[in-house]
Amino acid sequence: MEKLSELPAKAETKAQPRRFRVIGNARAGSVLEAGVGNFARRIEAAFAAAGCDAEVELLPPRAIEERLRAAVDDRAATPVIAGGDGTVNGALPVLLECPRPVGILPLGTVNVLGRDLGLLGTIEEQVSALCRGKPVAMDLGSINGRPFHSISGMGFFSLMAREREQARRRFPFSRTIAFAFAATRSILFTRPIRIELEVGGQQRQVEADAVLVTVNQFDGADWRRNRLDGGQLEVHILDTGGLLSRTKAALSMLTGSWRTSHNLVSLTAEAVTLTRRDKRRGHVTFDGEVERRAGSLDYRLLPAALQVIAARPAEI
Repeated sequence: MEKLSELPAKAETKAQPRRFRVIGNARAGSVLEAGVGNFARRIEAAFAAAGCDAEVELLPPRAIEERLRAAVDDRAATPVIAGGDGTVNGALPVLLECPRPVGILPLGTVNVLGRDLGLLGTIEEQVSALCRGKPVAMDLGSINGRPFHSISGMGFFSLMAREREQARRRFPFSRTIAFAFAATRSILFTRPIRIELEVGGQQRQVEADAVLVTVNQFDGADWRRNRLDGGQLEVHILDTGGLLSRTKAALSMLTGSWRTSHNLVSLTAEAVTLTRRDKRRGHVTFDGEVERRAGSLDYRLLPAALQVIAARPAEI
């Protein structure tokens, strides 16, 4: 009989670090400021400090889709899209094909989705939160079949979103000044739109300064969602009260009291159709990206469409 001391030692097994493949937008403002190579190394170092491995590729926007598909096909890694809300929006068709949870690394100016996922602070803090995060089911919306993750609309709110992003780049030292600049331009340059609106099977005609559709309910001055899987679209209609109405709306957005505004009507549904009665092409926002579109906009809810890693639960 062999002595215990002569038996071969059992090989120790060591858990492999969690592996990520990060595909990012090299044109994001924070990347351009630091330089692509430096920023990629910073992300890799942040993952290493959090106990994870990461392969980081920062690419021009036109090259993101191909490399993101390769990351999705790599079943040994978690794919991560790094960029602002618009970059994430453009990546949704690829992310929706992923059979496992995906990660978001917010690098934009506003980062609506990043905030809702609990990914805040410096890159190092965001990466640490991502490595500790858990998968949650997240609702999406679609517009004529095109997915979006947070906000879409036309009129004052869409102009406000465009102006606010530009203003925050112009006035990075003061959020208040950036908001005031964006609000002033939006108040002055918004023009009323006539819309045929179908919500929950009921039709109405409205003349409004803005119509905004969100995936689940947003609240407060920072526009945060308490639920990512609330199972509804919300439609906000700002009446045509002119400069005074738009000024009050802007102030209510700044103070977080916009939900109680007398100039705003909010409805919930799983399907919404908006049609401009003038048949003209108008600006429509998709998570911060802007396009000119004509014809009807058919909004649909895509419940629990995406499994995404979050540093907060789906409901708080």
